[in-house]
This record gives sequence, structure tokens and C-alpha cells, in this order.
Amino acid sequence: MAVIPASHSDLLAKKAFWHIATLGPDDEIQTSPVWGGWDGEHFLFSLTRGRQKYENLVRNPTIAVSATDPDNPYRYLEIRGTVVRVDDDSSNAFIDSMAKKYMGVDEYPMHQPGDQRVVIVVAPRRTSRMG
Repeated sequence: MAVIPASHSDLLAKKAFWHIATLGPDDEIQTSPVWGGWDGEHFLFSLTRGRQKYENLVRNPTIAVSATDPDNPYRYLEIRGTVVRVDDDSSNAFIDSMAKKYMGVDEYPMHQPGDQRVVIVVAPRRTSRMG
């Protein structure tokens, strides 16, 4: 497992928007912005079951995520890794924690009835960085 470089580990705590790259069903790369978290070992983000990103990761757990520093757009961190777990978030605890981090609110305001939230847990294999 890759270690996040100390020089860029602060990005994991910032309100950086992370772009995930997954491989779609026709071998096309799909990217999407997500909110990101860090548990000290894994990169974490939320998805709903049934979305294309989720289906892509079920089929192929290889992923790349990157973010630019919101305070310096010439500084970034990329994490390449593997989805090692998909945790249930039916309580919305994780997405609510991300809403607190990114929006300053206690509950995720865009929840839709019928959403089946999960937390995607990524083990970093490699990193690259600039700035």
C-alpha cells in the first residue's frame, strides 16, 4: 500500500473536490467529482448503488482519484488504487460527515428517497504529486 506523501497529506483534510476515474462498460474512462475523506489508511467517498460509477467499480475495482489544492491550483495529489471494500451507509453517517466538511451542515441536503448510499474504501497503491 502506498503512503500519502507528508508534503501533500493536508489535501485530504481540505475541501478539495476529488475527481475519480473509473473504467466504464465499453472500456471508456469515466470521471466524476466527489467529496473525499481519509481514515489514515484509505481514501473514502460516497456513492449510491445503481449509478454508473458504482457499477464500474463493482466490475473493475481499479480507480484513480486526484484533486488540486483549493488554495493553490498548481499543487495536486493523485492516488491510484483499488477498491477494497464497499461499506453500507444506509444511516447516512458518512455522507452527513462529508456534508459537514464541505458545506458546514449537519445533514446531506440532496438525499433522495430510495437512495442506497455506500462508502467506497480505496487502498492507495501509488501516488503522484506536484507543487
